Amino acid sequence: MRRALALGLAAIVVAGTASCASSDPTSEVNLITHDSFALPQNLVDKFQDQTGFTLNIQRSGDAGQLSSVVSLTPGSPKADAVFGIDNTFAARPIEAGALEPYTSPLAAKGAADYEVPGHADQLTAVDRGDVCLNIDDAWFDDKGVTAPTSIDDLTKPEYRDLTVVMDPATSSPGMAFLLSTIGRFKGKAFDYWRDLEGNGVQVVSGWEQAYNQIFSAGEGHGRRPIVVSYASSPAATPGTSAILDSCFAQIEYIGVLKGARNSEGARKLVDFMLSPEVQAALPTAMYVYPVQKGTVMPADWRQRAPAPEWTVRMDPDYINSHREEWLNQWRDTVKH
Repeated sequence: MRRALALGLAAIVVAGTASCASSDPTSEVNLITHDSFALPQNLVDKFQDQTGFTLNIQRSGDAGQLSSVVSLTPGSPKADAVFGIDNTFAARPIEAGALEPYTSPLAAKGAADYEVPGHADQLTAVDRGDVCLNIDDAWFDDKGVTAPTSIDDLTKPEYRDLTVVMDPATSSPGMAFLLSTIGRFKGKAFDYWRDLEGNGVQVVSGWEQAYNQIFSAGEGHGRRPIVVSYASSPAATPGTSAILDSCFAQIEYIGVLKGARNSEGARKLVDFMLSPEVQAALPTAMYVYPVQKGTVMPADWRQRAPAPEWTVRMDPDYINSHREEWLNQWRDTVKH
């Protein structure tokens, strides 16, 4: 699950946006996105008021599924624009030639800082969903155990059998955490994973199971107080915090699809997603950080879920070219 914290809000935009296609395709903009996409209805209405286009939303699984759908239909897209392909999959639709070049005039206000190197006009950054280790501070307080403060701590004996992570082959945040370890530990990343396994790490298939069933602060009140999640998760789960030296910068993009029936409307949607109103709504709508500079964050986020000052960042082309190699090394190391 790409970001299950936002799924409950997704229903906000379903009504009125998933209508049947109009007989005039240029009167609407069709957006294909992941299952966790959500915007307040008043913003959806504002887009229509400002542009004259009706916004129709089609959901298509997680970021990996979304990138596959888009990459398999270059020139004959299922929509006009795509939102939610992240930097771990961005190279796929670019290589497939599935995107139409467009540079928003608003990108210079922050989004350009997260552009795909060498492909700045293919995808436009909209938000950051930094993947980090989360800890249940209340659990550690109750047990009288000093909570870990660094990713390095997880291999220490006092944290044995306390961590749950996701399989990078089946989970987007799981892959992001693998990339975080590769970026931080370089050639010793799989030594770290070997030590982590030796210290009793639990591996599950997805975020939903890890956070809501096994994590001690999740809905299921599990037995493990350390989990891979997002830097933003503590804003939704009081009593938890993120280990900010463990984060991978997961960037979500929007793009115009090549062959779109309404490319003008798609470009206006790109601009709209960078507007101050949308950027300010992203934290509470989708539990992500905005990319535009000067966006005011909710007060509780500034206290409980500050954006990491340092993150691992990688070129999407580099990720794409090494993905299978790294997954094979991970499988050879972690015998879960």
